[in-house]
Amino acid sequence: MGKQKVLELANHIGLKKPESKDSYTFQDPEYKILEPVVTDEMAQVGMGLAFRQKRTAAQVAELVGMPLAETTKLLLELADAGVAFVNSIDGEDVFWFDLWVPGVMEMMANNLENVKKYPQIAQAFEEYSRLRGESTIGNFPVGVGMMRVIPIETAISGESRRASYEEISKYLNEHTLFSVSDCACRTVREAMGEGCGHLKEDMCIQMGHAAEYYIRTGRGREITREEAFEIIKRAEENGLMHSIPNMDGSGKTHAICNCCGCSCLSLRHAEMYLNTDMVRSNYVSQIDKEKCVACGECVIHCPVNALQLGQKLCSSIPVVESLQREETPRDSLWGKEKWNPDYRINRKNVVDTGTSPCKAECPAHISVQGYIKLASQGKYTEALELIKKNNPFPAVCGRICPHNCETECTRNHIDEPLAIDDIKKFIAQQDLDSDRRYIPRIRHNYNKKIAVIGSGPAGLSCAYYLAIEGYQVTVFEKEQQVGGMLRLGIPAFRLEKDVVDAEIEILRRLGVVFKTGIEIGHDRSIDDLRKDGYSAFYLAVGAQKGRALGLDGEDASGIISGVDFLKQTNLNRAPALSGKVAVIGGGNVAIDVARTAIRAGASQVTLYSLESREEMPALDEEIEEALKENIIIENGWGPESLTVMDGQIHAITFKKCLRVFDKERRFSPVFNREKTRTAPVDFVLLSIGQSIDWGNLLDESELQLSEKNTVIADGFTYQTGQPDVFAGGDCFTGPRFAIDAIAAGKEAAISIHRYVQPGQSLVYGRDRHAYQSLEKNHLQLSDYDSTPRQRPYSPAASLDFSDPRSGLTEEQLKKETERCLSCGATLVDEFLCVGCGQCTTQCKFDAASLVRRYDGAGVSYENAGSVIMKTAKERQMRIAERESQKNAKEIR
Repeated sequence: MGKQKVLELANHIGLKKPESKDSYTFQDPEYKILEPVVTDEMAQVGMGLAFRQKRTAAQVAELVGMPLAETTKLLLELADAGVAFVNSIDGEDVFWFDLWVPGVMEMMANNLENVKKYPQIAQAFEEYSRLRGESTIGNFPVGVGMMRVIPIETAISGESRRASYEEISKYLNEHTLFSVSDCACRTVREAMGEGCGHLKEDMCIQMGHAAEYYIRTGRGREITREEAFEIIKRAEENGLMHSIPNMDGSGKTHAICNCCGCSCLSLRHAEMYLNTDMVRSNYVSQIDKEKCVACGECVIHCPVNALQLGQKLCSSIPVVESLQREETPRDSLWGKEKWNPDYRINRKNVVDTGTSPCKAECPAHISVQGYIKLASQGKYTEALELIKKNNPFPAVCGRICPHNCETECTRNHIDEPLAIDDIKKFIAQQDLDSDRRYIPRIRHNYNKKIAVIGSGPAGLSCAYYLAIEGYQVTVFEKEQQVGGMLRLGIPAFRLEKDVVDAEIEILRRLGVVFKTGIEIGHDRSIDDLRKDGYSAFYLAVGAQKGRALGLDGEDASGIISGVDFLKQTNLNRAPALSGKVAVIGGGNVAIDVARTAIRAGASQVTLYSLESREEMPALDEEIEEALKENIIIENGWGPESLTVMDGQIHAITFKKCLRVFDKERRFSPVFNREKTRTAPVDFVLLSIGQSIDWGNLLDESELQLSEKNTVIADGFTYQTGQPDVFAGGDCFTGPRFAIDAIAAGKEAAISIHRYVQPGQSLVYGRDRHAYQSLEKNHLQLSDYDSTPRQRPYSPAASLDFSDPRSGLTEEQLKKETERCLSCGATLVDEFLCVGCGQCTTQCKFDAASLVRRYDGAGVSYENAGSVIMKTAKERQMRIAERESQKNAKEIR
């Protein structure tokens, strides 16, 4: 049985008549939120309070028939709990209550001690906003919701029809007392373990009477007007939007919230119910399709997923060109089948018919079209900044990336793909100049230590993004030098080490600490690091061990693992080669090994690949470079046996490979053992794959390994079976390219940030990178020019370890960027858009703007009823008319 007096108080606050049809019960969230902290005595005193009528303790005591001292004590307890406001007027305290939301429930959620002690408070607040939202659908006109989005002011500056009530500065300038508190919605989400990674601290600004109350009850701390403006600015820089309590009357409010779409309980009206009029501003986003370059920054930062990437190019088949809705709650029945209850996990980045293939096919989904446009304008620093949102190592990747973006480039259907890697390399060249490097701003200052184990691309990427977020990151590397396979596994003629050093130096300037010569599992354990105060761990040890053939005699002198050979070469400790060298393998590493062998003294290098020339996994340009250096490539041959004499390799016999893959493209080679050939050799370098050497790293841990010796972790969050340990890169996926590891590192950093902060979910409100390319076979491309692809000057091949490749000149860069077809563009769902303006702050191309579509002003709660009733009646008439037209069509 519940507390009867507390239920009576809940109905009193909700202005419900006792025993009426719509009065609350013990099962309703309005009762549940009060029940843990409100005693019968507090409830009795609360019955003497009134909605927005200020009463002294003496007045309340007289109304409820209790002694003044006890009444005063209980009123202060109600204020502390969040049930009532308290202010001092002329030296005397006055008390009153306000709406449930915005009002009592936020204030109760902002008593952090009570929320922690009684999770029911958080659960009731969340339940209220979810259950009561249904009754509002379609019934509130624009401007009359309980909460209202206020545009980011820079988004409407210069807009001639703007109203002062939609300017943040108006509210801040007309008040003198300010406080800042934690966000109530995010407090609730955190208490429920459903946080989205946007943290609650110092988010919401109170003004006037609300600030006085928040300061007095310890919910907030007093700040100056200047500090309030700074909080607004910081919120906008962190991708947040503004909204205000909207029931004080037009142009009046007592608070400014800085919201995210993934935790805000008010924005759920737009996202879950698609009842956007309940919360929107008078503005909607508008995209200039000609200026838009589909960088996707507006899409990622839109709090309600009203923006999606589409295509700009014409097509002979239908494509999604508009997100305009045929039905909305304004004129249609709106049952649960039309809601989106999973809005926190099902955001869409791209329309069903796809977008720019360069962005879609890149493992890190870099905004290729965007940085190409910036480069064409000479904005190289801005271009570098855009790249580094998803890839901290553009100078490295400009030299070694497999460039899926070029392979899938739409320009292939005209002549040749855009030279995307060369453009990126040109942009990133300034990273090699210590005076011109782009160093991102550190966003926060979290006093938490994170350990990254391994300094290859995955580990460095994770460290970079954690450092930007504000964590104290230490990278442990067992070798004496930092860089992992970037430094030790790639020859200098493809990636000179000063390039690696330059981009790692940026991490040092961000505060990342590198500890080399320390092997975790041997010198120290993960448990040791836990005792040292590290909150989470990222395993990124890579796949630095070569695979063996499994043939007799494989331990003979002269047979060397290819990855070991590259590593020793990069450490200036490689064995001198001579005579005939056979390289076994067909991938990029095998090509690197073969080209390194020539430079190490071999007189003849022959590469034997199971795959045909067309099936070789090595990139075409890498194969061409090898052929230019007189490396012989024999396709379709696999090792059969080794001839060893006196412990030294003398010959290797090969068998003919008839097929490498089965019909499902699984590795399943078939050989003709009757067709063989024997080659005399002095050295054999094995490059048939890489494996992971875990050492003692996993001793006494709860981590599990797959059949392929990779660590088992969640494919989306990268969390392993040991919750504080995350893994990524080659030790999770098996050997892949650096860009894959870089993408994994960033995602792991997001997960680690969420894991080490209380109550944060690893999945809610998170970008799932659901990209897909547009259909290229039906594009209408006949009108495009045939400007030839620009190529860097290519000097004659040299057999030293310097990188002979030059870059594009600035003149060539200008010509090459003009070849971009600008395939993609952002589309706007104007109905779903709440008009916050976040898209305009993210766009570097002046393509996104806010335009005023509505003219709705707020009303006070006392005057809202008639407005809502009128809107509801008009809606019912529109629904009836629509249904009538629908029935008439069916009859015909």
